Amino acid sequence: MADPITVFDRQILKLRRDRAATKAQDYNFLFAETAERLADRLDDTTRKFPLAVDLGCHSGELGRIIGKRGGIETFYQSDISARYAQSAHASNGKATLVADEEFLPFAEGSLDLILSNLSLHWVNDLPGMLLQARRALKPDGLLLACMLGGDTLRDLREALMTAEAEEEGGVSPRVSPFVDVKDAGALLQRSGFALPVVDADDITIDYPDALKLMRDLSGMGESNLIAKRSKKFTKRSTLARAAAIYHERHARADGRIHAKFQVIYLTAWAPDESQPKPLRRGSGQVSLVDFLGDDAKKQ
Repeated sequence: MADPITVFDRQILKLRRDRAATKAQDYNFLFAETAERLADRLDDTTRKFPLAVDLGCHSGELGRIIGKRGGIETFYQSDISARYAQSAHASNGKATLVADEEFLPFAEGSLDLILSNLSLHWVNDLPGMLLQARRALKPDGLLLACMLGGDTLRDLREALMTAEAEEEGGVSPRVSPFVDVKDAGALLQRSGFALPVVDADDITIDYPDALKLMRDLSGMGESNLIAKRSKKFTKRSTLARAAAIYHERHARADGRIHAKFQVIYLTAWAPDESQPKPLRRGSGQVSLVDFLGDDAKKQ
């Protein structure tokens, strides 16, 4: 009987990343953009993080730009794909290791900073992985990550499902159960993190057609990984029909299309006594009436 937590096929993820590593520079534009945004967010904290790890490093985009930001002295890169890890080391010279995000190989309380750039959306047991990350961090250590959210490529997924129903007489699982913004904060709290902050933004990329978008997703190793997906190759007629549906529903006047990637950012800290804490309920020393004046009396 299959493990009910196994939603994504991690073995296929590894194989696809191995393949993507051979042409990483042709398809890593999205990873490079979100790496820049993560690094900018690290600039927003005044803390220093001597020992940092990048989980799911792809071809080393984050390692290339991170430099000494955040007071980083030692920076390790890890990926489930050995070829991606090798590619990352070749691109920036930083130390790498092969590791699965679902089974973190770090000692308890050993890390100052855990980063992750567009990898956690393929983790089956995200609460369990976040718990491992929190344990691996030193007190007051920081988790800073981004992942794809549920609004990512919604138009493409709808077009593919419609085309598959028309061309093949049925629909195979294609919609990944990505985390949404409102649930991400709860997951961080449930995993024992303090001071969680979750926000999201959209990255919109212009394409000549949906076929080019699908080729880019394949090149990035980011196509469908649902374990119960159809194991047959999608028919060319289905892909062509999906591209036509996408164009019919969403093309601009010039015939081009937009593809939207929703990126969710997670910022949270390993608990520490030095962190600010809410006051005990009822311990306030200032009357709300005194603070608001006559406006409070009218309520």
